[in-house]
Amino acid sequence: MSKAFTREDSGVPEQPEAIERAVTLPEGARNYLTPGGAARMQAELQDWQKTERSPARDRRIDELQSILQSAEVLPPPPEPHDRVRFGATVTVRDPQGEESRYRIVGADEIDLDRDWVSWVSPIARALLNARLGQRVRFKFPSGETELEVVRIEYQA
Repeated sequence: MSKAFTREDSGVPEQPEAIERAVTLPEGARNYLTPGGAARMQAELQDWQKTERSPARDRRIDELQSILQSAEVLPPPPEPHDRVRFGATVTVRDPQGEESRYRIVGADEIDLDRDWVSWVSPIARALLNARLGQRVRFKFPSGETELEVVRIEYQA
């Protein structure tokens, strides 16, 4: 078999190439992070610093340092948690009774597989400041609908 089709185990977990921020923050917007997101990025930075030098390593280290230096870490708001704020996991119900969850996080924390959306995304902007039980209008690509806020949770 060609060497190109084999993979030697270097003992270092395979890391993705450094990528550009998935969401561009509006001019003058703050770079918010959840406490968990800041901790994950700090741990990733420490892991990268232990690996051998490479262009990808150096780019990712620079990227993580830049994110962490410019970040404003926002802890969960005090109780009662009856209003959607940054860091909230919001459960909404559409008119057909189907529920969806969105966690509102920083632009550098987005994970669509986990339903983590940036605080500047259209769905987050529609939900931010909504109260428990409130209905908000949102325009999906499939059309406009009304979403009822049925649960607001924050991670410790």
